[in-house]
Amino acid sequence: MRRIRPLALVPLAAALLAAQPLHAQIPDHFENLKVLPKDIPRDSLVAIMRNFSNSLGVRCTYCHVATPAAQPGGRETMNFASDDRVPKEKARFMMRMTRDLNAQVLPNVPHRRDPPVGVGCITCHRGLPVPTTLDRVLQAAIDSGGAPAAIARYRDLREHQLASGRYDFSEGTVTDLARRLAGQGKTAEAAALLEMNSEFYPNSGQVDFALAEVYRQRGERDKALVRYRMAQQKDPQNPQVQRRIDELSGATPTPAPRP
Repeated sequence: MRRIRPLALVPLAAALLAAQPLHAQIPDHFENLKVLPKDIPRDSLVAIMRNFSNSLGVRCTYCHVATPAAQPGGRETMNFASDDRVPKEKARFMMRMTRDLNAQVLPNVPHRRDPPVGVGCITCHRGLPVPTTLDRVLQAAIDSGGAPAAIARYRDLREHQLASGRYDFSEGTVTDLARRLAGQGKTAEAAALLEMNSEFYPNSGQVDFALAEVYRQRGERDKALVRYRMAQQKDPQNPQVQRRIDELSGATPTPAPRP
């Protein structure tokens, strides 16, 4: 399935943000600007704020103080000048960081591309308030609830976030996490994740091989052989698969070709 780039979501998000009543509260003149120019035009500032909102998947109230409406059905009132919210200070730091990266650090990259590659909020956030990766999300689920929690989390994210571009759902994400878990001795968790991964990537010899390796590490010879043979059918050019099959079946190992 073709992945949709995160930036493809920007027009829709911008349209939704433009429809928000908070937009009408943005003043013509601004107070307490510490990073942006104090005389920045209103339209320019609105465009920058929209970009922040789209990149992090948040609304104005994520960084700015809002006073609840006095009456039911009324509108909350924004205090854009206030510094009482921690995310606002973090945003200022990130603005300075990206400015310095683009102006001072990246120009020194050897053989830099032309046009040059720059960084922005969406480079890391990809629609998430806190930048993270799928393997980290799954690792946190394992730490809190074991493999069943991680599998449930993966299925939920894949169902609802596959097209958003926020996470990498390619087969290698789960396979690499499973290998790390196996290296830590958490073979049961690794096997469970790889069994799930094989559901979504049934034609992958790499997933089969990784699962066979975990079963071999666990001493489950028959399960390992089944997966090695499945891997061999899908990836017959992998010499390591045949060596593993010979090793577990007691056959005479096939000599490795001379270089």
